[in-house]
Amino acid sequence: MTAPAVLTAPAVLAGPPAATGPGVPPSVGTPALDLITGRARTGAYGPDPASLRIALAFTTAQAVRHAGRARGYRNEVLSLRLGAAVGSCAVEPGELPADTLTDCVGATVDELLDHPRTAVRVAALDAYLGHCRPHGPAAGARPVPLPAGSSLAKSRARAAAVVRLLPLADVRRVLVVGVVNSLLEQLRSRGLGYVPCDLKGGVTEWDEPVRTDALAQLDDCDAVLASGMTLGNGSLDPLLAHARATGKPLALFAQTGSAVLPRLLGDGVSAVSAEPYPFFWLDGGPSVLHLYGGRSGRGGAAR
Repeated sequence: MTAPAVLTAPAVLAGPPAATGPGVPPSVGTPALDLITGRARTGAYGPDPASLRIALAFTTAQAVRHAGRARGYRNEVLSLRLGAAVGSCAVEPGELPADTLTDCVGATVDELLDHPRTAVRVAALDAYLGHCRPHGPAAGARPVPLPAGSSLAKSRARAAAVVRLLPLADVRRVLVVGVVNSLLEQLRSRGLGYVPCDLKGGVTEWDEPVRTDALAQLDDCDAVLASGMTLGNGSLDPLLAHARATGKPLALFAQTGSAVLPRLLGDGVSAVSAEPYPFFWLDGGPSVLHLYGGRSGRGGAAR
């Protein structure tokens, strides 16, 4: 998976984010990350973030070229551990300064929610929410097992589960933000059109051009499938604004912010595939996706 397409973020309102509790629509223009951070700080999800400290910080770097695929890609992820929970945010390879990890260890979650690097803020909020609201049926999630297998086999199994989060009978063309060829393969197998968008541009496995301006494609698509990486680079907010205004399905496949994004269900987000660390590409054994919303899920925000 490569980085999602750059989106031009809308103007935001000055002042602190609204913190009125989960499921309450945000103030117009409040970025999603600020909105959920504000709620965390007012006790909407659990203990005071200032009372919890991050004990472990680490990065995971990966390069892959699946067997039979013409192209490969690289990933790098920042992860913070809080108790049994690991919060994560993908970054561009080589982007993080060497002292980022030492900045994080021993700091309170609240301190890291004000860190100058967005990746640290996302990973800290993700760790906090994974600790306070772990994935599972009690949180409104449906566990879907991914069988053991090669990285390509697991990628395809994940893609099949993610695509089924969309109302496929009502979809003509899907805007895919953050190109994953296995997802495109699933859409192709169902006869659905799609527009691939990614920050790096280039072409898909089928030599289709990858657009870099996702906003310009929104009106030509009737559903959006976006990577959780959009939370980390700030490009989620215009997608949310469009979904709120039009009612179009917006499904997110999230390794970045997997515990954060379900908080937006019913508030622009129609479904989330949450995949906390360790991700499917790290281990050939069985793993689990946690699916929220979608055609057979709940419509309200995850609690």
